[in-house]
Amino acid sequence: MSWSFSLPVRIEFGAGKVSGELGRLIEGEGLSNGLLISDPVFIKNGLADQVVEASKGRITGVFSDLVPNPTVENVDTCSGLVRERGYEFLVCLGGGSSLDCGKAVGSLCKTQDSIREYMYGKKTFGPGHLPLIAIPTTAGTGSEVTMVAVISDEENNKKMPVGTPNFYPDLAILDPRLTLSLPPSVTASCGIDVLSQALEGYWSRNHQPVCDACAVRACSLVFEYLERAYKDENDLEARTAMCEASLLAGIAFAAPKTSGPHVCSYPLTSIYHVPHGEACGITLDSFLRLNKDAQGGRLHQLAKMIGRQDACELADDILALKQRAGLRCRLSEAGISEGNIPSLVKECHHPNMALNPVEVTDEILDAMFRKLL
Repeated sequence: MSWSFSLPVRIEFGAGKVSGELGRLIEGEGLSNGLLISDPVFIKNGLADQVVEASKGRITGVFSDLVPNPTVENVDTCSGLVRERGYEFLVCLGGGSSLDCGKAVGSLCKTQDSIREYMYGKKTFGPGHLPLIAIPTTAGTGSEVTMVAVISDEENNKKMPVGTPNFYPDLAILDPRLTLSLPPSVTASCGIDVLSQALEGYWSRNHQPVCDACAVRACSLVFEYLERAYKDENDLEARTAMCEASLLAGIAFAAPKTSGPHVCSYPLTSIYHVPHGEACGITLDSFLRLNKDAQGGRLHQLAKMIGRQDACELADDILALKQRAGLRCRLSEAGISEGNIPSLVKECHHPNMALNPVEVTDEILDAMFRKLL
């Protein structure tokens, strides 16, 4: 087996890191005149102001014109602002929306282009990009340690990942206190996203030992702590564990990439408006059953490492966890009918599907989706 591993992201983890150390950390990177890219909710609740204050004058502007699942327009508008005002670094505060937007903006601002040209492979990014600090406020996307940003093209009704080493943040600050008081629905959706990332990284055709180890630990933490975080928004121990799980899951799929559940999630989100993590979860246990005997039964081994008899029992437990967390488990719950299945299958034609250990044909997807109605 031949493999390589690189993670060019400095990680700072701990409760109180942002309020107590952000200014020092930015200064240590030698940065000034930065733009904060923030989810709109943090403008309203004052967290964005606290981050600006904690930067000790090094963050000089704020951009919050974002929607969940950042759009081409969001990225293009923010890039234009960066060019116009000459910002020298970016700080991204929020969930996947602000982080993915900022990762794309950091490279796009060095051009006069639209991000759309890079989504469809018409152009590729050169090496130039702005320094980026990622401050996640959800335990779910793992975007703070990956080179991928997922962007929605509303004009073409597409949601697509864009990847380049430029997108790796220079610094990731994980402060579990920022995840306190997350609504249960967001906690559940993000937690299932963590589980999806970990399992997809583990079973990917590109899996390797470092990422495998992170995946196993992430899965174990999700099963132990997600329900606690879901039931008690102020359980700091559970929130800290889920932040660790999210970070490790991000590392678990950073090199191997995701496959089936994530590919299927893109149309479920862009067309049927299912939140990303919940969309991944809808097919997660189905893909686990499909893949259970592949690669010499590695998924059975993973299941045993986290206290299950085999991959089938693990799939049963994933379904039960989704149900207890109030997540949709059937396509019909997202407004999908039998007549929608052929078009949904076509929307799942994405190169990352080839990373699934079992070849996924249209016939397999059709049968899976019909079973999930």
